[in-house]
Amino acid sequence: MEHDISLIATISMGLVLAFIGGMIANKLRLPPLVGYLLAGVALGPFTPGFVGDAHIAGQLAEIGVMLLMFGVGLHFSINDLLAVRGIAIPGAIAQIAVATLFGVALAHLWGWGLGAGLVFGLALSVASTVVLLRALEQRNELDSVNGKIAVGWLIVEDLAMVLALVLLPALAGALGADGGSRGVASQLSGDSVWLTLVLTLGKVALFTALVFVVGTRAVPWMLKHVARTGSRELFTLSVLATALGIAYGSAELFGVSFALGAFFAGIVLSESDFSHKAAADSLPFQDAFAVLFSCRSACCSTQAFSSAIRCRCWPCCS
Repeated sequence: MEHDISLIATISMGLVLAFIGGMIANKLRLPPLVGYLLAGVALGPFTPGFVGDAHIAGQLAEIGVMLLMFGVGLHFSINDLLAVRGIAIPGAIAQIAVATLFGVALAHLWGWGLGAGLVFGLALSVASTVVLLRALEQRNELDSVNGKIAVGWLIVEDLAMVLALVLLPALAGALGADGGSRGVASQLSGDSVWLTLVLTLGKVALFTALVFVVGTRAVPWMLKHVARTGSRELFTLSVLATALGIAYGSAELFGVSFALGAFFAGIVLSESDFSHKAAADSLPFQDAFAVLFSCRSACCSTQAFSSAIRCRCWPCCS
């Protein structure tokens, strides 16, 4: 019986091509990230040679996003985020509003409907959180004032996109959606839209409360007891379980993104005395899977350009 080795092949070729691309980029005095992105293009279906499994690559990329955001969260504390709220919150909201309006206006000139223009504008209004954080990390600016403002700004954008992704389907009928989307949206009254909004805000608020009230006590307590066992494997496993477990649970139970859940997991763990050891133990996994994310992002971008603008390609590159 032949075994399905698509997972092994995707990981192996992704890492090999990313390594080659990274070395070439380094020789050309370019950031290694450029080489990783080119590796993703090489793995895609629009270049000759090996074609990676898109579904597997997408899930591996999500793990990379979670570990990277978890690592960034380890460098921050709750006080760091609160310190930049006066700039990050109004700045991000204003940027999203202005960029979305420009996108809607441009879409109108192209003859698009309001709904398509709104989606296009929202897509333009948010930055790629992971790519920007990788760039800040490589420039050693994550701990700088500008780096902290950038992280806070990105978190506000992520929260705004949570609301947008929930409300857009509910408002699809009013925005001129066609086909099945309009049929579903037509069943939603104005009261249903408000109920959806309230439930979403409630879930986000509950998630935040659990993270900052329960998580900041439970996770450090757990790590303290694991460290007492003296087992390095158990400690590394506890760190990965915390990062991926909170990220997955936050997405399934509260509707927030994997990246945002992992970031808050890192903030929770940063309150522990073992945060530096946790960061060191998770760094190899973070780097390896972040490379796969870069490859997947480039592949998704190539697909987006080849088949025009499709909403299904937006989430995997955001």
